[in-house]
This record gives sequence, C-alpha cells and structure tokens, in this order.
Amino acid sequence: MNMETKKMNKKTDKYKERLQRHHDELRWLYMELYGNDSMFAELCDNMHRFYQERKDTLKSLDMQREAHPDWYKQNDMMGMMFYIDNFAGNMKGVEKKLDYIQECNVNYIHLMPFLDTVPERSDGGYAVADFRKVQEKLGTMEDLEDLTDACHKKNINVCMDFVMNHTSEDHEWAKRARQGDGEYMSRYFFFRDYSIPSMYEKTVPQVFPTTAPGNFTWLEDAGHFVMTTFYPYQWDLNYKNPRVFNEMMYNFLFLANKGIDIIRIDAVPYIWKELHTQCRNLKQVHTIVRMMRIISEIVCPGILLLGEVVMEPEKVAPYFGTVEKPECHMLYNVTTMATTWHTVATRDVRLLKKQLDIVNGLPKDYVFLNYLRCHDDIGWGLDYPTLLSEGIGERSHKEYLNNYFQGYAGASNSRGELYNADPVTGDARFCGTTASMCGIEKACFEQDEQAMQKAIQLDVMLHAYMFMQSGIPVLYGGDEIGQVNDYSYKEDPNKAADSRYLHRGAMNWTLAENITDQTTVEGQMFTRLSELEQIRKQERVFVSNADTWTIETWDSSVLCIGRYFEGEKILGLFNFSEYDKTAWINETDGEYVDLISGRKMQASGVDIPAYGFYYLKKING
Repeated sequence: MNMETKKMNKKTDKYKERLQRHHDELRWLYMELYGNDSMFAELCDNMHRFYQERKDTLKSLDMQREAHPDWYKQNDMMGMMFYIDNFAGNMKGVEKKLDYIQECNVNYIHLMPFLDTVPERSDGGYAVADFRKVQEKLGTMEDLEDLTDACHKKNINVCMDFVMNHTSEDHEWAKRARQGDGEYMSRYFFFRDYSIPSMYEKTVPQVFPTTAPGNFTWLEDAGHFVMTTFYPYQWDLNYKNPRVFNEMMYNFLFLANKGIDIIRIDAVPYIWKELHTQCRNLKQVHTIVRMMRIISEIVCPGILLLGEVVMEPEKVAPYFGTVEKPECHMLYNVTTMATTWHTVATRDVRLLKKQLDIVNGLPKDYVFLNYLRCHDDIGWGLDYPTLLSEGIGERSHKEYLNNYFQGYAGASNSRGELYNADPVTGDARFCGTTASMCGIEKACFEQDEQAMQKAIQLDVMLHAYMFMQSGIPVLYGGDEIGQVNDYSYKEDPNKAADSRYLHRGAMNWTLAENITDQTTVEGQMFTRLSELEQIRKQERVFVSNADTWTIETWDSSVLCIGRYFEGEKILGLFNFSEYDKTAWINETDGEYVDLISGRKMQASGVDIPAYGFYYLKKING
C-alpha cells in the first residue's frame, strides 16, 4: 500500500469515526422533527459526498482545529467586516489587499453578503437568488476559492453570511412556486386567503413596521399570500418541510467546501414558524442549529458557527447550547454595543457596568463578538426597566439618543441619520460610522484641530474599551483610519431610501495611504489602534476565556474592567466624559505599569484625562 493510499484511508477512517460519534443524536433529532427515514438517509449520503469533495488542505485544517478546539479563543483573534465592492471592488481586489489587512493585525475577515441577488431587491445582499453563485460584479466561485486559499496561507480566517430564513423572490424555488408548482410552494408559506395570515399577525411582531409593514405579501399573479417577515421580496422558508432543511444543508456544505471558516447564520431566531406564537426563538430553532453543528462536526469540523441573535446576552446564551450539546460557537454582543453608545451620550457608565456584569457572569467558554459599529443600524434595545428606576423613560430616552447622535442635543459632536423612524411610536434606529459618531466628521468640517484631537481620543478610547471586553473584537472596515459618513448613497436610486448606506461607504484608499503620517487623522488612528492591537496580541490575559469583571470607580463617568489569566492581571480604566476624572479604585495588591506609556503607578485614586484610558498591568515578583 503506497503512502497516498494510506493517507486516504486515514481520512476516510476519520470521517467514519466522526459519523459514528454523532450519528445516533443526529438521527434522533432529525426523526423527532421530520420522522422521515428516506430523507435522513439522503442527508447522510450527501454529507459523505461533500466530505469526499472537500479539499485535502481543508481536511488537514479540520484535523488541526479538532486537535486544538480552543484555537479561536486566543488573544490574537481580531476581526474586520466589510463589503467586498466597497473595500476593494471585487474578490480579486480583496486578495490584493491581504497585506493591508495583516497590517491591521486582522486575522479574521467577514465578507458581507456576496451571493447572487437582484440589485433593486437586494436588502444589502440578504435576499439571495442563488446560494451557489457569486454576484457577477464581485467575481466567481473560483475567485472565492482563490481568495480563501490566499487567506489561509496568511493565517486569515474567512467568514460569510448564510441566509437561512428566506430566499429572494428571484430564487429558482420562488419562481417555480409563483407559477403554482406545489412542490415548491410547500417550501414557503403560501395561503389562498388572509384567514390564516391574519391569525399569524395577531402574535407575530413586525420587523420593519414603517418600511415593510406586516408579515405577509399578496402575490397578484399567483393568487396567494406568502410569508415575508422582512421585506416583500424575501420569502420565508418552511423548515417543517425536510426538503428545505436538506437542501439548505447542502448549500451550507457547498460553501464550507469553498474554504469558508466561519458561517454567520443570519436571523437565527426566525427560522421556525408556528401559529399562535411570535415565530421567534422556538425550540425547533435550537434543534435545527444543533443539527447544523453536528453536520459540520462530521463533514467539516474546522468550521465555526456564528449566530446572529439580536437580543440581550442572557437571552442570547441558549444559542450556545450546552457543554454536551453545543450549538453556535460564537454570538454577537449586541446589547453591550448599544449600551456603549448610550454611555457616550449620557457620560454615565452604570448601565454599561451592569450589562458587562451580566456577560461576565456567563460561562467563560461562551465567546461573544464585540464591536462598536457594523453594517447595520443601531437599535436602542437597552435595559429600560433599570433606566426607569432612575427616572428615565423609554420613549423620551430613545428620542434623546437619536437627537444626540444627530448632533441636536447633549452637547453632541456626532453626525448621522435615523433609520426606520416611526412617528407613531417615536421609535427609530440610528446610522453613522464610529468616527462620525465620535465627532471626527464635525471637527473636520469645522477645521477645528482641538475638537479633532478630542474626537480621535474618544474614538481610540472606545476601541481600547472594546478590546478589554470578554470575547473577540471586530472592526468595521474603515474604522481603523477614522472613515466618516458617506452621503453619496442619496444619489443612487437603489440606495437612497435606506440610510444604512450612510455608514456603508467605499473604502477611501487615498486616505489609507496616510497611515504612517502622524499629521493626519488616518495616521493617528491607525498607529494608536495598532499599538492597542499589539498589546492585546502580546498579553495572554486577553484570551477570550480569561476571568473578566468590573470594578467600582465611584465616578459615574469612569468604567473599570479587570482581566485575569494564569497569574497575570490587567485593569482597564476608561473615562467616558469630556472632563478629567479620578477613578477611586484601591487595588492594593502591588505596583502596576501602564502598558501604553510604560509608566509605573499605583492602581489607586487614578487620575484620567478627558476621554482617557489606561491598561494597567500588575507587576509580578
């Protein structure tokens, strides 16, 4: 037997071993949901097929990660998300920018939706018309494979969005369903009249009450209503049909085999629909996600599942599953992000401290992705019962936050726009880049150097604070150079109605050339963030499963976060006020050194300048 045959046999044995370990649970879950032996057998056959088609380089990576299951929890993990066309034109362009990405200390890139969609019915790429085709303007599936190969050679992980809840109305299934093909109609939720949809509407909340009211759309040509939770051109898939689950898993494995490392499951809580419920977070959703986890652990165990669950951390936590039956590897820390901006607007860290205490109280194995800004709007999903106990009402506070970040209230320097404003409820979401929300746009427009330094300091402080949180930090592309709002979207008829494009502007590579010039905003931002990123990579205490806690500072504008791992301790101090403050902490366990300046100091009664921060490391020995 030659060496090549031995290698093939070893990999085949590995697959059999994984299948044997997981088969019984997978079958039990599948039969509980579908009770269909033949469809389960088909699923297993296709899983083996996708394993056989998986490249040897990816199989080797799978085995490495199986041997080191905490590989993604290390202190060198740093993410960046961007739209391919905005960042570099197309996939080949991104490949050419990998050196820049490495300069940003980034080893995990989230490519925003790139699968085939129809421009005027796109929802930013989340209305997928073909799960196995790249948008022509961005490249091809071969370009995707080339990009992931190039990334892996540089130890960069690639994340993509897998939109499971719905397809575009331009998807082949939807086209056939629209023509009355029962096989394909059964893959969605079709109703001849409004009687059953009206029953759903009694209990199912609306996602976009102003821009896309209701959860159903009437199709005049088809003579039916179809369920459309998000937009009328996004048709909800019916996961009660095992054909839907199987086919979507085949799409999932197809994309995994293109070299994707992290699959972001879009809108996870919505996947399962049940009459007389809110159609959110139902137990069957967890069954589906658990089966996805098992399938990936059999076929492609190097893959990570990232769940998009937009709720407070204690409600998000069930999507991690359990130690024995895990579901998602990682989840977003959405509420902390929104609470961070509340803290900027109020200069009061109390609610943020409580939020961080909740996250820190969860099991250390839970990995959250932390971010200041992303591709989406900011919804003010805060802890209003706590705010109400302080005399702050929900509606009035949301109004204040939106006014503040538009630059209308609270001595604000922010600039931005509202999204989905509802004049009836007074609710609205907010759009803007990190830099514009911190005042860089305003200071630049007014040519105010003093205001610019203050804005840069706030921006850097917020990133320093984000790096101290429990989990993995993710930058939004352009934030590393302080890129501001882009108002040109108003000139594009396909984008003008969606203010989220305000912070989805194209990367300004001319400005990016200034990253070594300390006289520019770009140079100052890039250099200071790089310094923080290097500290994070060098200090083991920044691993995601370190002990993390908050410390009372006795000043409502100052936050203190502690981190401890294997004998090493760091305190992060962050002043959310534009005034100099003192953190009245009293850590009497020895001397500390500030990792930014190198200055030795006591962690007691620490004076912090406006929007200032410290990384204080305890000196051992």
